[in-house]
Amino acid sequence: MNQNITRVGIDLAKNIFQVCAVNKRGKVLFNKTLKRHQLTSFMANLSACEVILESCASSNYWARVFADQRHTVKLVNPAYVRPYVKTNKSDAADAEALCEAASRPTMRFVQPKTQEQQDIQLLHRVRERLVAQRTSLSNQVRGLLAEYGIVIPQGLRNVRKQLPSVLEDAENELSDIARESFAQLYGEFVALDDRIDILTRRIKLVSESNEKCTQLMSVPGIGPMVATAVFTAMGNPNHYRNGREFAAFLGLVPRQYSTGGKTTLKGISKRGDRHTRTLLVQGAQAALLRMPKKTDSLSRWACRIKERKGHNVAIVALANKLARISWAIAANNTDYKTTAA
Repeated sequence: MNQNITRVGIDLAKNIFQVCAVNKRGKVLFNKTLKRHQLTSFMANLSACEVILESCASSNYWARVFADQRHTVKLVNPAYVRPYVKTNKSDAADAEALCEAASRPTMRFVQPKTQEQQDIQLLHRVRERLVAQRTSLSNQVRGLLAEYGIVIPQGLRNVRKQLPSVLEDAENELSDIARESFAQLYGEFVALDDRIDILTRRIKLVSESNEKCTQLMSVPGIGPMVATAVFTAMGNPNHYRNGREFAAFLGLVPRQYSTGGKTTLKGISKRGDRHTRTLLVQGAQAALLRMPKKTDSLSRWACRIKERKGHNVAIVALANKLARISWAIAANNTDYKTTAA
């Protein structure tokens, strides 16, 4: 029977996995449950075939495991699998739906991440969480101080600068309990600053040692943070047909609602990797501030967009352009070359 298996769909979980195998005609050969310690050896004993997984927690790990066993691994967005689940949801139905979804000629697949890409993504995700915690802590400190009649302006820099002075001011209305509590909050704030700085330096070192990231950093508006995020999100540039497809993957293209021959374009779709999209927009915002003084074609183009459409539209348009340029650089394995306007 192993020789007849062409595709295997696996519904991933922590300990119990559902494995569905079909032949080239799509007929289900078996749909069985396996425990975690059984899955690796079971798949190793199968002839090389196509393995379909949902793009979810642990899918990158299992993709590497099955690829080492000479299987062809494909990841599918769970949203694209759901329409193929027959009747009620169950693990067996989900595994069969994976096989059915992967058989469609127009199905879009997700790239499995390499261990290097996962390591970089890990640094970004941990740093993102710490930045959010620091922002939340800053807002809490400002709100609590306002209850004591002490107002600190918005911004991390203001909290970082003024909170020590508030703690040292013996004439304000802070009680001993409040002063001690705010001192602890300030210590927590400083600790978060230190941890974020460590991760930022680590990401910078990774970007400098990675050839692809170094090439991406030659683009205006792309620094170590953006370059490593784009490198992780993009993976193999050959997975995308062109730069626009990569920009669409990041959600930087307009949403379309067309009917009756009438095309309607709305705001950007905001699909894909939110973190990478946010960093590209921030990088575009920083680059746009310096472009009025430049004469290259990219700067002139962005300035024209800004004059016609406004500042915010120009930022998003430039972020889209940076995504396309990033794809072209990765696909052609070259540095960014500035062209005269």
